[in-house]
Amino acid sequence: MKIEPVATARLVLHPLSEGGAGRVVARQAGAGDRWGEEYPGDGDVRAATGFLRGLAERGDPGAFRPYEIRLDGVVVGGIGFHGPPDEIGVATVGYGLTPAVRGNGYASEALRALLEVARVAGVAGVKGDADLDNPASHRVMEAAGMRCVAEDDRLRHFYVSL
Repeated sequence: MKIEPVATARLVLHPLSEGGAGRVVARQAGAGDRWGEEYPGDGDVRAATGFLRGLAERGDPGAFRPYEIRLDGVVVGGIGFHGPPDEIGVATVGYGLTPAVRGNGYASEALRALLEVARVAGVAGVKGDADLDNPASHRVMEAAGMRCVAEDDRLRHFYVSL
């Protein structure tokens, strides 16, 4: 299944392929890969590992996959879905940027674009969470229109209806 990249004003969200996910897990760039410094991070490796496991267990998830966040053609992070929506139509998102590009609004810009992907795909809503001691991630989700709906001893939980 061919999934098209998603362009924003400053970024391109490039859908991760099976081969690309394998390179991320191995932390070995291939010919033509343009990875920024400190990419992939541990979160990128976890997302790619989950994507590969999901491919093996359920097949191609279509739009509900990880995406590379590219700035001027260089991969500076990742964003994506943890898998297809659940039984009530809610998808879960995660994201991360390399330290060198944080603080420029790129994560919120990428998340707004991913929420549009979810809306077009027909999901009921999108959820995400962040550690209590990660206010930058809280601001990212709030800037993208998600609202805090719960908090426990470790996490703040965010949600948006689509």
